[in-house]
Amino acid sequence: MPRLAATRRGLAAAAAALLTVVAVPSSAEAGSGGVPPSSRRAGAGALAHDPKAPPEFVALRDVDPTIIQEIRYATPHDFLGVPATGYREPMCILTRDAARALHRAQLSFLRRGYSLKVYDCYRPQRAVNRFVAWAKDLSDQRMKAEFYPRVDKSVLFRDGYIAEKSGHSRGSTVDLTLVPLPALPTRPYVPGEPLSSCFAPKAVRFPDNSLDMGTGFDCFDTLAHTLDPRIRGKQRANRLFLKAGLERAGFVNYAPEWWHYTFTPETFPDTYFDFPIARSSLTRHR
Repeated sequence: MPRLAATRRGLAAAAAALLTVVAVPSSAEAGSGGVPPSSRRAGAGALAHDPKAPPEFVALRDVDPTIIQEIRYATPHDFLGVPATGYREPMCILTRDAARALHRAQLSFLRRGYSLKVYDCYRPQRAVNRFVAWAKDLSDQRMKAEFYPRVDKSVLFRDGYIAEKSGHSRGSTVDLTLVPLPALPTRPYVPGEPLSSCFAPKAVRFPDNSLDMGTGFDCFDTLAHTLDPRIRGKQRANRLFLKAGLERAGFVNYAPEWWHYTFTPETFPDTYFDFPIARSSLTRHR
């Protein structure tokens, strides 16, 4: 019993420490490389006419506030070089089933001194459409040096890096990693700063407080394949640690991307949604 009590105290302390990292007001988060205030104001008038999320969708923070959120597509630190369409707030929205499963996985990782960190969750179809338009514009190479240094942009469709539909739009898919506790802060990306390859050594890549998985998030390269044989040692062990913990909670990995997991059975296996990522999309269901 003393050991169990100590474990519970440790979990409570870890959760409290995490809350100091993740409980940041949306406006402050967006100020660190997020959607500019002018863009948020410009889009505010359209909110009343946008589709709303079905009641099966929830904000992850309402289910588990200890999971770290670094929603990359709400910032210019993505392969576009600008925030993606539809990411009005830097928040994770998921189906309730997926969010609860992620919470179960988080409890398991917390016991071992780690926290999950999500990069992307539900993704509106309008963002997917923006990705497709970007892929067709071969003149836009501003983020190539980091996200696809060895891949010609003209083959992104052929090689499956970009598609016209994404499982993220069904609401049960999440991109994520693991962060050792206590979680260290990470600096914001500065648009225009020199870029480093996503598969460079961790000390050279853009700083991330996560475990070393061999590549950064959204690395368009075969080295990002979860079981690529060139990824060895601690990097491979870290990928398998993440994979095993998520599989126990009901998630299935997408083999070409070590960060990509889908909770099964999906709540909406055949439906692709387009409501924007904002607390207001969930208002009627709170």
